[in-house]
Amino acid sequence: MFWTKRVVIGDGERGLVYRNRQFQRVLAAGVYRWFDPLDRIEVRTFAIAAPEYAGHDVDALVARLGGRLGETFVLADIGVDEVGLVLKNGKLEDVLAPGSRRLYWRGLVEVEVRRVSLAETLELPREVLARLRQLGALAKVAVAVDVPAESAGLLFVDGRLVRTLAPGAWAFWNFRKNVAAEVIELRVQSVEVSGQELLTRDRVSLRVNLAATMRVTDPVAARTKVAKFGDQLYRELQYGLRKVVSARTLDELLGDKASLDADIFGYVRGKVTGFGIEVLGVGVKDVILPGEMKEILNSVVQAEKAAQANVIRRREEANATRSLLNTARLIEENPTLMRLKELEALEKVTEKIDRFTVFGGLDGVLNQLVTLK
Repeated sequence: MFWTKRVVIGDGERGLVYRNRQFQRVLAAGVYRWFDPLDRIEVRTFAIAAPEYAGHDVDALVARLGGRLGETFVLADIGVDEVGLVLKNGKLEDVLAPGSRRLYWRGLVEVEVRRVSLAETLELPREVLARLRQLGALAKVAVAVDVPAESAGLLFVDGRLVRTLAPGAWAFWNFRKNVAAEVIELRVQSVEVSGQELLTRDRVSLRVNLAATMRVTDPVAARTKVAKFGDQLYRELQYGLRKVVSARTLDELLGDKASLDADIFGYVRGKVTGFGIEVLGVGVKDVILPGEMKEILNSVVQAEKAAQANVIRRREEANATRSLLNTARLIEENPTLMRLKELEALEKVTEKIDRFTVFGGLDGVLNQLVTLK
């Protein structure tokens, strides 16, 4: 009829009837008719395949339906110190923030809402963490941190350190509190101090490069005792290097580098012990001199080497002269030795000729004329 309103609600739908903009009833699947000559009735249709109620009158529906609310909806009324976990057909699909109030249609999708108290713990259960990461929603509701092996994690809540974290995957609800996490590396690390312009005790300017190895032994102390333990160690290495270099002359620095490393190591290690870090070693990598100083040192080295060469040459000449003198004395005292020396000389001569003619026997060879052809 002309003034009759007909509404069809499908199997996957629900309807809400409003008269004069006031909620009246819920419509299940079916066909409905109203005599409405003044057009005062409005029927809003909702698809319940997506169970979240999309209307803006949740509080009004809760109040009007009262005890009959559970026949049509699942109410999620989350406290201010709670988080709501929304499960659809047994699978976690959504997280409700503290103070949320939502309605979910009953029917096609089985909806369950679980409440998690934030007063008891901020840590997400492992299965919840894994599911939210799978959904791509973890960063929206929690602070996630992955602590690698040989590392330690530190958890801060409202700026206060509350616990340390072992290696693994962690996540903490980020509602109503400021939650932050940091990862501290526990493996051996290297620190480079490069290009330090320094003066020695004898006022020689030079540039030094230093390297050190360290590791964190107490992550809590390293994070809380000093603002940045890496910067603090760098400064202490600078101070130690300046102190040790300024107490030595250039010759002492170049001549005993091992003691230089040991003195810097002893200074720095004592300074950073209370900061939860351990210095394992310190070594001077390079000592770079100005150009004119290099030329002077090269000249000194060349002069020293030339003097050493002269000393060695004279020593060898003296040894050779002494050997000849001893040989002459032996020959003078022993005629047979003289004859052997003559035969050695003759042997060397005969090795280099084709024909050898002798006149007057062996004495003619040694004492008279020798003809070589």
